[in-house]
Amino acid sequence: MAEEKITKFAVQNAADLSKFIKSYIPFLNVRRLSDKATLPKRMFAHSAGYDIFSARDITVPARGKAIIPTDLSIDLPPGTYGRIAARSGVAWHHSIDVGGGVVDLDKNPVFVILFNHSDVDFEVKIGDNIAQLVIELHATPEVVEVY
Repeated sequence: MAEEKITKFAVQNAADLSKFIKSYIPFLNVRRLSDKATLPKRMFAHSAGYDIFSARDITVPARGKAIIPTDLSIDLPPGTYGRIAARSGVAWHHSIDVGGGVVDLDKNPVFVILFNHSDVDFEVKIGDNIAQLVIELHATPEVVEVY
């Protein structure tokens, strides 16, 4: 079915592409694994990413790192993956960066790795907006060895 949509759809502009993607990927299915989990949210209509929230109170030590649970399992649509990205405001004001995070189709609980590049501990509270999830299309061609 998805292949039929792709072959019959002509992209004329960005609005056409957005409409096609929404018809191909209409929902992002998310399961809360605890009552501390907050569903991902797009803060603005044109936001590229979904804000991701902490499900635990955790201290990210100065010049250290921590794994922050979200207590979410996200069912990504086929042909996509989720990229966990930093929030620019937190990065700028607190020197907090996100470790390279990829959410695959395996539906495992989503965690966020935070690096604290400052000399002060960074306190994360339940419900704090800690990162963003960007859903991206991808291809996974077979690997062929060539000579």
